Amino acid sequence: MLLTAATYVVLFLLGAVEGLVGSFQYSRTVGSVPAAAIVSCALILATCLLAAWATRSVSGAFAPAAGWIVASLVMSMPVSNGSVIISDSTAGKLYLYGGTICALAGVGLSFGGWIRAQSR
Repeated sequence: MLLTAATYVVLFLLGAVEGLVGSFQYSRTVGSVPAAAIVSCALILATCLLAAWATRSVSGAFAPAAGWIVASLVMSMPVSNGSVIISDSTAGKLYLYGGTICALAGVGLSFGGWIRAQSR
């Protein structure tokens, strides 16, 4: 039981670290393409799917998704002096909206895989 709880805490923290790092790196581009935002979105999707596969549960996908969403949304909020980490730019929107969609897609896809595995 303790090992299971620790696993989910580590997965949550992994998602939070991905969100924290992505919040500072999302604006890196290759030409005019916000490559870092796209890579961050793909990374959280892969993390959710691999975590669900490793834990054999939907909760495994939910833990990093929740960590990523919490960290990214906290970093997008303005502070008292008015500065923000994730700006209202194309890359910022792609990072926040795309990452949220990818995190939720990872949870949804793992849920579908879990149902198929249970029906066998």
